[in-house]
Amino acid sequence: MTTPRPPTAATLLALAALAYSAWTLEALLPTSLPPATAYVSELAATDQPYSTLFRTTDLLAGVLVCAAAATLPARRTPPTARAALLLFGAATAVDSRLPLSCTPTTDPVCAARETAAVVPWTHSAHTVSSTVAVCGILLAMLTLTRTAAFPAAHALLALELAATLWTLAAIAALETGHDGWGVGIAQRLQVGVIAIWLGALAVSLLRAPTPPPDAPLDTPLRRADVRP
Repeated sequence: MTTPRPPTAATLLALAALAYSAWTLEALLPTSLPPATAYVSELAATDQPYSTLFRTTDLLAGVLVCAAAATLPARRTPPTARAALLLFGAATAVDSRLPLSCTPTTDPVCAARETAAVVPWTHSAHTVSSTVAVCGILLAMLTLTRTAAFPAAHALLALELAATLWTLAAIAALETGHDGWGVGIAQRLQVGVIAIWLGALAVSLLRAPTPPPDAPLDTPLRRADVRP
């Protein structure tokens, strides 16, 4: 028999997953950006009609992940995983405050300005914050997947790594004047897997029982703790 606990961290993670999935609204909104070739971040470019919406949801997602990381059960969460989630959340929140000024994949003038390095400094800063966010979530996934309770954890990690490699290769192809290799699809797969993983982590936290007070420090997602 287990002792119920307030689902604070789980709730925050679930809400973060929803906020981080806001890009899917492009299916309903007339963004005019082709999903197969446009960066996800271009939805939030300052010259786009729904910039405020997508920047706000990214900010919300980052703040929620930071809050969730801070409230994860201390006895069950490896310090590395907590730090990685905090890094991902903070970088995502910062990323939302560093939007692109235009859409280089659809606007030749914007692409030429990027090549000539005459775009606002936020373009370079956005690349840095996005990279930090991806590194943070990959570290969190690697740390927690070793003992993850949800069956798809290892598959999600593998899919995220594949999507990240695809995204990097597609960006490199674009920057060398080649076709984008479906960079939009790669990025949407990348952020989609992150959202699914956050949601799955929330569910696994709800299912994991509370350890007795004298139990040794452990990870939050031991397979032995799972109840069918």
